[in-house]
Amino acid sequence: MMFKRRPLLVPTLVCGLVSFPAAGLLAQQSNTPSNSSNTQVQTDNGQDQEPNPLKRQLSDKERYKQQKELRQELKGPYKTWLNEEVPYIITDQERKAFLELSNDEERDAFIEQFWARRNPNPDDPENSYREEHYRRIAYANEHFAAGKPGWKTDRGRIYIMWGPPDSIDAHPSGGMYERPPEEGGGETSTYPFEVWHYRYLNGIGENIDIEFVDTCMCGDYHFTIDRSEKDALLHVPGAGLTEYEQMNHSDKTDRFKGGGLENLGTGPQGSMDQGKEFDRIELAAKLFAPPPIEFKDLDAFVSEHKILTGPPFPFDVRTDFVRVTDNTDLVPITLQIRNRDMTFVTKDGVAKGVVNILGKVTTLTDKTVQTFEDTVAVEEPAELLEKSLDRKSVYWKALPLMPGLYRLDIAIKDVNNPDHIGLYGRGINVPLYDDEKLGASSLILADEMNTVPSREIGEGNFIIGNTFIRPRVSANPGTPVSYTRNQDLNFWMQVYNLGIDEATKSNSATVTYEITDAASGQVMLEKTIASKDLGAHSDQLTVERTLPIAGLQPGKYKVTVKIDDAISKQEIAQSAPFVVE
Repeated sequence: MMFKRRPLLVPTLVCGLVSFPAAGLLAQQSNTPSNSSNTQVQTDNGQDQEPNPLKRQLSDKERYKQQKELRQELKGPYKTWLNEEVPYIITDQERKAFLELSNDEERDAFIEQFWARRNPNPDDPENSYREEHYRRIAYANEHFAAGKPGWKTDRGRIYIMWGPPDSIDAHPSGGMYERPPEEGGGETSTYPFEVWHYRYLNGIGENIDIEFVDTCMCGDYHFTIDRSEKDALLHVPGAGLTEYEQMNHSDKTDRFKGGGLENLGTGPQGSMDQGKEFDRIELAAKLFAPPPIEFKDLDAFVSEHKILTGPPFPFDVRTDFVRVTDNTDLVPITLQIRNRDMTFVTKDGVAKGVVNILGKVTTLTDKTVQTFEDTVAVEEPAELLEKSLDRKSVYWKALPLMPGLYRLDIAIKDVNNPDHIGLYGRGINVPLYDDEKLGASSLILADEMNTVPSREIGEGNFIIGNTFIRPRVSANPGTPVSYTRNQDLNFWMQVYNLGIDEATKSNSATVTYEITDAASGQVMLEKTIASKDLGAHSDQLTVERTLPIAGLQPGKYKVTVKIDDAISKQEIAQSAPFVVE
């Protein structure tokens, strides 16, 4: 069955909100006094009058019967729309409201508003979200059908909800499979399976792997959170052993004794994998939940570049660039909001300010490639609120992006003062790090920097690799960040594509960092270290230092990190200004 946009169901988008009479009727019914059918009502002239049976409150049994009849009445294109076209993206509340509608006119209005709420550009009558949704349904039917329409399969559902994956590890014939260490290692034979990788899914996170397995060998790949389900030799004694089992540290029957979701086999990482089972359950719940509709008011400012009508909500933004792979950069975005600009509401002795944040990254052709939404709350004891107003709150979001030119738009709203909106819009150029050219990440000046425990590497806010680094943010791009003399200056930078000597298999470069007085040009501090001291056999280095600045007089300064590569004969330098107050 082909799914096409129906003119009857999706008329041209119009402005304004549509009310639903049925919903209002239910609300009126809930406020009607609970009178029995034989209770009399007295009129103004004192005469008794039988109550109107059409206006009496329905019993639970009658209301259930009425709703059941309404559902049975739903047929034709409306039933198809609800059950076959939007079942994965409609929320439970929307489904309930749609089933309670009593006529086709209300249903048409509901469908119109359903798509309008999801339209990334309300001025566009074509509605790119709706068009992309039906394109995905058609693609799923063409590529994932397996004895049933492709949209009904697990692969089809994920594709319709989240779009095409960034990469697919496909094993269409199954066969011999070398397990990775986290699955126990060793060789086994598998059913056909696929692993879909998404660099980022809005509302879920980064680097998401979704596994599908075809245990029936019939082309019907189903979603699984059990990585051992693809093992065709799982129940064959003595076959497909893990490395740990081959060394006779455990028996294959031990796989089925733990009572967990997976039967990967015991081993050095077994307890860690068991602890992550709840993470996989949570991931599955998020993947199959309808995508939430949040902050639509802010989206209007971002998508339409709507003009503010009230006083602006000021905030500062910093963007940095760190290479992840040959064709992907990590772009940390740091927002800084002054507490004094937020509206605090005091309750039970606690003053609380709340800010909604919506960000969107688009290409030059206005295609959205990344979005993020979040709510940030700041709480202070009521008696200390006045002292905290001079402090600043910092929010951090790291987005994976391919090299190229983009536009970054951010809108924030003061929840306790809804007319207080802040907007930010800038172009960003995500760099391409050429394999043959010496390169460097942004030079980040931070107010806090430390090494994180191994279990936190690569996870959480303000963490890049194995370092927690909270950037300092200036009031305007290009202006210096400020420190006081009792604080430490923290700086961080990565270097890429160092030359490697073929004979020694090691690098040979010098790393020099210096602090210069911006007014006089005098070098206040200079230090040189060998690249081998930071990692002798790597073509990538991380330079991170914490320096006390108590000896510097108030004024403007600049920190510079220089790399001189003796093997590739290339040099590179990054600088960042700062002020000592």
